[in-house]
Amino acid sequence: MRFERSLDLLLVHCQGELGHVLVGGAPEIPGATMLEKMNYINTVDDSLRRFITFEPRANVAMSVNLLIAPTRKDADAGFIVLQADRAHPMSGSNCICVVTALLESGRVPIQEPETTVRLDTPAGLIVARAQCENGRCVAVSLDNVPSFAELLDHEIDTAPWGAIKVDVAFGGVYYALVDVSQIGLTIEPGNARELAEAGIELKRLLAEQVRVKHPTLPGVDEIAYVMFRDKEPDGAVRTCTTLQPGRVDRSPCGTGSSANLATLFARGLVAVGDVRTSRSIIGGEFHAEAIGETEIGGRKAVLPRITGRGYVYGRSQLRLSENDPFVTGFVLSDTWGPQVGLLT
Repeated sequence: MRFERSLDLLLVHCQGELGHVLVGGAPEIPGATMLEKMNYINTVDDSLRRFITFEPRANVAMSVNLLIAPTRKDADAGFIVLQADRAHPMSGSNCICVVTALLESGRVPIQEPETTVRLDTPAGLIVARAQCENGRCVAVSLDNVPSFAELLDHEIDTAPWGAIKVDVAFGGVYYALVDVSQIGLTIEPGNARELAEAGIELKRLLAEQVRVKHPTLPGVDEIAYVMFRDKEPDGAVRTCTTLQPGRVDRSPCGTGSSANLATLFARGLVAVGDVRTSRSIIGGEFHAEAIGETEIGGRKAVLPRITGRGYVYGRSQLRLSENDPFVTGFVLSDTWGPQVGLLT
């Protein structure tokens, strides 16, 4: 079989969340910075994103990370998170997938016991420290961008659940963080569909009632995700991030854990040096550490370090052909959920 043009991917997951890495074949994306490139995908030409994140080449529970040359001299590589709804500026689980793929594919040489990888993202520079053993990446710690609370205990009106209190915080993207007891559910696999649908409904209501705008990142001006949270008996935070058009994150969510850390920091419940465990709906764990504090746009911010692990489990090559009858992809409500119209 001849592939005149193709896209090459490494298949990676982080604590069960698929974060495939597009390592070759992608077109050049215009823009002088990674943020400009992301905004180009979101506002000018989203054909690559649709091709690689919609059926028949993808499924609902996955992301694809576009690996590209960095736009800044102090970075080893750059990447943009491509999801079914849009391109996003940062994701902890996807960042861990990218670091793991770079190291285990040899694109960045492994140095044992620790390799430092600097990543250019639309949200800013991410410094990752990977623990390496026997040629493998066994853990990744991400020094994430400054994270801050925008609103605490902000009340919104909902028809299904009445008045609900939410925290709104930035952890690489904007999150609304909701104590799950307010919607009468618990975070467990059997409730995944109900949690997903509740999260998408809350995201819709938040778009009507809350406005956000990052003080230094033009174009980062929406609440990307709703994350439900609960407390575990051992002190861990049980997390469930919901994504368009209606699914839940399989990982504990790195940017969401950063956003939650920011709310704890703002309330004085976390100090520099403290570590909190985030546990996903399927039991995977990240560790979120407050490694410093700073200020951004007049807001008190925490510097989070997120630690987790990714796994490269395969390779894939996608054929690019003008004869493909579904070059723009498609989505169906049987698997993507009843809100699938949000993507068209």
